[in-house]
Amino acid sequence: MVDITKLDAIGGEYQCLHELIAAARARLPDHSWDYLIGGAETETTVRRNRAALDSVAFRPRVLRDVSKVDAAGPILGAPARLPLFLAPVGSLDSFDPGGAATAARAAALFGVPIMVSSVTRPGLEATAEAAPARRFFQLYRRGDAATTDDFVRRAAASGYEAFCFTVDSAVYSRRERDITRRFAKPWRLGGAGMQLQAALNWDDIKRYKDKHSLPLIIKGIATAEDALIALEHGVEVIHVSNHGGRQLDHGLGALEILPEIVSAVAGRARIFVDGGFSRGSDVVKALALGAEAVGIGRLYCYGLAAAGEAGVIRILELLEIEMIECLALLGTASPAALDRSCLRSARTVSVSSVHSAFPLLNLPR
Repeated sequence: MVDITKLDAIGGEYQCLHELIAAARARLPDHSWDYLIGGAETETTVRRNRAALDSVAFRPRVLRDVSKVDAAGPILGAPARLPLFLAPVGSLDSFDPGGAATAARAAALFGVPIMVSSVTRPGLEATAEAAPARRFFQLYRRGDAATTDDFVRRAAASGYEAFCFTVDSAVYSRRERDITRRFAKPWRLGGAGMQLQAALNWDDIKRYKDKHSLPLIIKGIATAEDALIALEHGVEVIHVSNHGGRQLDHGLGALEILPEIVSAVAGRARIFVDGGFSRGSDVVKALALGAEAVGIGRLYCYGLAAAGEAGVIRILELLEIEMIECLALLGTASPAALDRSCLRSARTVSVSSVHSAFPLLNLPR
């Protein structure tokens, strides 16, 4: 619980989120920067993620006691300092040599979970050993059923709280920033194992639920129809995502998708969402629409590239400040008080892009 009369940015070099983005750009080579910010083909889905967030406005209530505001919220039934998690990102070691281990330490120190990607270093066990963070494991299937079972066993043995299949990546998209740079790594080339990812289907989800007890997250749900099928299979967490605009081009923005899925699920499963969330107010919007937790991807990678562990923590600190201020000005003392009455549709006032949430990004320091 934070006394908002004493709320102020924690001291340090970075006082605004855009300052960490600028620092990340200064430190990253062009190919790593393009890999981080890019999307598929025309990058329309990237822009629609931001446009969906920009086209929702707040309806603030006044004369409510918001002298103390708490931005914390439970994730999978356990407390988290903020109702958000570090989303799975491949090749985190492109941004910091410690990769997922560095990010996990930051998550643990701040108090939010991390979802660890199967295609980032230093790997499942080493990341778990690096920090006591709450963690979920995300798998791109590159082996047979026995290989998947082994990943589940290892994740459970290493203290991961849930297991995630990414299901929106049947094929690897054409990310033209990477292609133009001739920047690629073997796991991106569509070689061995990609056929197994393409073959992933609901029978595999049934097999998982029949065989394993670790709660299951399906990441990449984008329609109410698929959300309902996931419910039929007993999936515990439906993760609304379009892969940050990095897979199917010309998709809807994630926040635009969220209401139909929340309505279809009707409380029968937990709902996560990611896709373009860049501000504390963005997180508040998703919570008001019914998400339990929001995944941030690019945003924490900026912090990782800018200043390693400290940079990720600083990103989270600034998001917390923004969330607390947003909640207070909405007239709500906690995320639990949010609902759709806090929001309404509105016209956008800027051209949406991956960085349109940061109008001061190019301001000299």
